Amino acid sequence: MFDKFGEMDSAKEINERAENLLKEGDIEGLKTMAKENGIPEEYVEMYTGNAIPFLTDEITAANGKLDLECEELKPKGLMEDWCEYIRGLTMENLDMAAAVRKKGKRLKSCMASLLAYSFANRQQVDKEIVKEAKISAGRVDFGVPGSRDARRLIREYYQGGAGK
Repeated sequence: MFDKFGEMDSAKEINERAENLLKEGDIEGLKTMAKENGIPEEYVEMYTGNAIPFLTDEITAANGKLDLECEELKPKGLMEDWCEYIRGLTMENLDMAAAVRKKGKRLKSCMASLLAYSFANRQQVDKEIVKEAKISAGRVDFGVPGSRDARRLIREYYQGGAGK
């Protein structure tokens, strides 16, 4: 994912690298670095054309990283919703956007914490519901965090439990 330029810790680091590449006239390098970080090519064009003063901001940098990770993980169903929860949190709070961008923070690890919570908090589904669903298993257990708990767990993973 971060093959040529490595993982960058923040929008500031991306912008500093972009500025250096632009000063060196390395537009192809700038495009590669932006692509590795999930920054849209249109932003590169606007940046190199002086239409915008910097390549990215915290929200775009965080969501660019999430885009790349989602492309790699290919989440389905509820896990897609969890990705959208993360996106929403990055748009609500710049500290959260910065936390998502941090080196070493990974969508798959966040998903793992949500899955672990789901497994630890599963409950037996009422037999009448199982029967109505036409499931022939003798017992069905189910556990998924609600929206509030999912958002709390996401914040805890990315921000270390801070209630930001």
